[in-house]
Amino acid sequence: MIEDTKNIIESLLFVSDTPLTVDHLKKLLPFAETKEIREVLLALSEEYETRKGGFFLREVAGGYQIRTRPEYTKWIKRLIRPNPFRVSKAALETLAIIAYKQPIIRSDIEQIRGVDCGGILRMLLERKLIRVLGRKEIPGRPLIYATTKQFLEIFDLKDLKDLPTPEEIEALGNST
Repeated sequence: MIEDTKNIIESLLFVSDTPLTVDHLKKLLPFAETKEIREVLLALSEEYETRKGGFFLREVAGGYQIRTRPEYTKWIKRLIRPNPFRVSKAALETLAIIAYKQPIIRSDIEQIRGVDCGGILRMLLERKLIRVLGRKEIPGRPLIYATTKQFLEIFDLKDLKDLPTPEEIEALGNST
């Protein structure tokens, strides 16, 4: 039965356009135990690493996803020609503030940036890079913002702990 479970999980990972969590896989496979699902994910990951093929299993955004190896990006781009992920410098600054300071309200973001960011927040919401957590219990009840799972996927982060530290960012800036 474990081989069937492995093949089923591999098929689900292959067709899913978003990372699948262990809990989601458990709901899809009620006959499989959580421990068995984790073992299968580990076995698949090891298989792909041993094989060194065109893809690998990556833990990202709280789940697991089959991803192509970065060294084949130029070939894949020739086939699918994706629209590049582009955001303005202002949007990237705003997104970084939200990522590092979340949960955060608009006035705090604007205080850090020194400019109005209403339009940028709308664009980031439309692109599903940030989300509204609720309203802060202060006068005016402003919206509270945080990043989304899609943010983690796009930036290839397992979770927010994988964000570079300010020291790592400064070291990168000094090396160029």
